[in-house]
Amino acid sequence: MERFLIVGLGNPGKTYENTRHNIGFAIIDMFAKKHHLEFHEKVKFKGMIAEGRIADAAVTLLKPLTFMNLSGEAVVSIAHYLQILPSKILVIVDDVDLPMGHLRLKINSGAGTHNGLKSVESALQSNRYARLRIGVGEKGVNDLSDFVLSRFTPEEEKVLPEIKEKAIQTIEIWLDRGITRAMDFAN
Repeated sequence: MERFLIVGLGNPGKTYENTRHNIGFAIIDMFAKKHHLEFHEKVKFKGMIAEGRIADAAVTLLKPLTFMNLSGEAVVSIAHYLQILPSKILVIVDDVDLPMGHLRLKINSGAGTHNGLKSVESALQSNRYARLRIGVGEKGVNDLSDFVLSRFTPEEEKVLPEIKEKAIQTIEIWLDRGITRAMDFAN
C-alpha cells in the first residue's frame, strides 16, 4: 500500500484563523472531516497529525505548528520518520500571485515568493513534491504581509466553499489517479 503525506500550510493560533495565509489549514481540516480523520498534536513532529486510509492509500495529514516560515521542519520530520518520498508529498498553500479562487497544481517547480514553500524545499532538499496553490487575491498589494494575514472579504467568503471543494477533489484525484490527472482537473 502506498503512503502519502498531505500538508496544509498556515500559522498556528486563533489570531491567524480564517486568514488568507491559512487557507491550507482550512482545506486540510475540511478534507480530514470529509474522510473522518481526526487531528492530534504530535510534539515530536512539530504538528497536528491525522492518519487513515483513503481508497487504497495510507494517508498522513499534517498541519505544522511551527510558523509558516519554518514549516519545512515539521514536513521533513514526519516525511523522514514515515519514509515518504517527496513525490508522495502534497503541500496546500495560499498564493497571492493567483487570482482569488484559481488553483494551480505543480510538481518540480520553485517556491516562488512563498516562504513556507521555501522552508519545505530547503528542509526536503528537493522540489520534487507536489504543491497545490490556492489563489487568495490579486498581485500588486502594497503590504504583502498585511494582505496575507487579513481575512477574506464578505464577497470572497461566499465563494470559499466552492474553492475548498475543488481543492479537496484535486487532492482525491491526486491520491487515486496521480499527479497528471489531478493537474488536468485543477489547472
